[in-house]
Amino acid sequence: MATIQFSASAMAAGRRTFPSFEGLHLSPITFRSSSSVGACGIGYNRRSFQPLVVKAATVVAPKYTSIKPLSDRVLVKIKSSEDKTSGGILLPTSAQSKPQGGEVVAVGEGRTIGKNKIEISVQSGSKVVYSKYAGTELEFNGTNHLLLKEDDIVGILESDDIKDLKPLGDRILIKVAEAEMKTAGGLLLTEAAKEKPSVGTVIAVGPGPLDEEGNRKALEVSPGSTVMYSKYAGSEFKGTDGSDYIALRVSDVMAILPS
Repeated sequence: MATIQFSASAMAAGRRTFPSFEGLHLSPITFRSSSSVGACGIGYNRRSFQPLVVKAATVVAPKYTSIKPLSDRVLVKIKSSEDKTSGGILLPTSAQSKPQGGEVVAVGEGRTIGKNKIEISVQSGSKVVYSKYAGTELEFNGTNHLLLKEDDIVGILESDDIKDLKPLGDRILIKVAEAEMKTAGGLLLTEAAKEKPSVGTVIAVGPGPLDEEGNRKALEVSPGSTVMYSKYAGSEFKGTDGSDYIALRVSDVMAILPS
């Protein structure tokens, strides 16, 4: 089998064409290419590639007994994933839905905008819902936590039902309109064929965004309004009544539909 080998020492022979970096040391790295392996005529030696290990959460050493968030950051203890379906069937780890809620355990001192000091709008002990993929995951005191900015918190849960969510900032909570069950010609639609609606009724609104001086600006929509919003925007939830809800920023609302 014909093999071509390139090494860092061999490349060093042509160093006249490359700038030198003082204090930079190259350890021997070997790349191999085979002319008789693979559909494209290019092969590789698996021993030349070390496995890449990625750890999802940062582990905080046991000697640190507390974490104090700075500025507008909040530390949230993540609610554990559901390990069973509603029918009691155990779910494998890959099938467990990633939780989007938790309990606030520490908050920062807030931030200053203009001449105004803006305090964090959530308190320790509050149950909150946050945006997917927000913040930094931490393993602290044997449990999973999330360190995120206040703006990544969607709202405060005042009960176990998402319909009682209190949105924060410029976010609003919408009850999604039900999908049409029939076509215009009267044909029944299967679940897969139902078009996902992007229309719903506003249930609750946040206090509004902050302007350059740190003052709140009232939102242009109010509870009870029927609105059309961008598809794939916001965070979707299922209520205890079986209805679909979505929490999104008011900027994702495209129009108000007068009744």
